[in-house]
Amino acid sequence: MIIESFSAQDTYEIGYRMGSQAVKGQVYCINGDLGVGKTVFTQGFAKGMGVDEPVNSPTFTIVQVYEGRNMPLYHFDVYRIGDIAEMEEIGYEEYFYGDGVCLIEWAKLIDEILPEDRVTVNIRKNPDKGYDYREIEIL
Repeated sequence: MIIESFSAQDTYEIGYRMGSQAVKGQVYCINGDLGVGKTVFTQGFAKGMGVDEPVNSPTFTIVQVYEGRNMPLYHFDVYRIGDIAEMEEIGYEEYFYGDGVCLIEWAKLIDEILPEDRVTVNIRKNPDKGYDYREIEIL
């Protein structure tokens, strides 16, 4: 499925709708270039799950845990991961197969350890359709 976003607010709302429907054990893999809106999408997703605190990319901590309405959100940003051993050091399996929802920015960088059962969200710009236009593909 492809959803068009014409503003950061649209991208946030798409994330919000998905987050409000998230269920325990799901893994969401978010991919896209720098500045495409992965964090805006994630902020909406978190709000949809009932997370009330500010959500930012956990670039230097790799994972940030937020308490949602019914379950935790495990927010990963794996942009700076050097190799899979770093993911093993933080105990990624506890999160991927835990009691919450995982949302992983830059997920394609750790594709070999991702569960087969996952939702992939690819966010792309298309300058021909406008500066703020985003194509959000959900697989």
